[in-house]
Amino acid sequence: MRRSFFAILMVSFFAVSAMAQSSSFVPYEVDGKVYEGFYSSPSKKAPLVFIVHDWDGLNAYEIKRVEMLNKLGYAAFAVDLFGKDTRPVSLEEKKAFTTALYKDRAKMRKLLDAGFLTAKSLGANVNNAIGIGYCFGGAAILEMARSGADMKAFVSFHGGLATPQGEDYSKNKGFILVFQGSADQSVSLDEFATLAKELEKADVKHEMITYSGAPHAFTVFNTDRYREDADRKSWKRLREFLQETLY
Repeated sequence: MRRSFFAILMVSFFAVSAMAQSSSFVPYEVDGKVYEGFYSSPSKKAPLVFIVHDWDGLNAYEIKRVEMLNKLGYAAFAVDLFGKDTRPVSLEEKKAFTTALYKDRAKMRKLLDAGFLTAKSLGANVNNAIGIGYCFGGAAILEMARSGADMKAFVSFHGGLATPQGEDYSKNKGFILVFQGSADQSVSLDEFATLAKELEKADVKHEMITYSGAPHAFTVFNTDRYREDADRKSWKRLREFLQETLY
């Protein structure tokens, strides 16, 4: 018999409650499908960073970022938008998973909300939180901002910046921070400028930074797109921003 979303959350909570200050994969259910996030916190009161993965699913890259954030004193929950053990490998698979969610924004929002609720059930400090996302995750975190999610800020690293037709930032509750590469061939500087105009028109506080020579996915370690200088600078600004925004 299918267990409810909340039943899975309770199982997850009791499974990791004894490990409040350690790392754990956390299963939870949405509409009968099991998803698996990753949570780690250095302390019970640590501010939360909510992370959305790239188009290859929640993998070692996001876990590495979780560990980096833990060392800075922050809890982190990496949400899963594809499903437990789902790690697209081929270009076709990656496009299929992301396109499905781009075409169903209501489902994307539901999955983001479910991840945030799961983090809350684990004792994460959701009242003192920001969200960050990489590439596809950057687009998803901006979707979360437009949905009116109650977080202090939303940070996109080389993410999709276009606002879907019929959406806007009128419900946004947090600061918007965008890191983008000037050499990004997937997301144009025209889209970057358009977003800046949208945010200004909507009176949304924001900061948007570009890095010369940085292509799409410039923060992804051990790839031909990785640019150490842009990664280092954007991470430094994120650290400063976290100190400015979270208490």
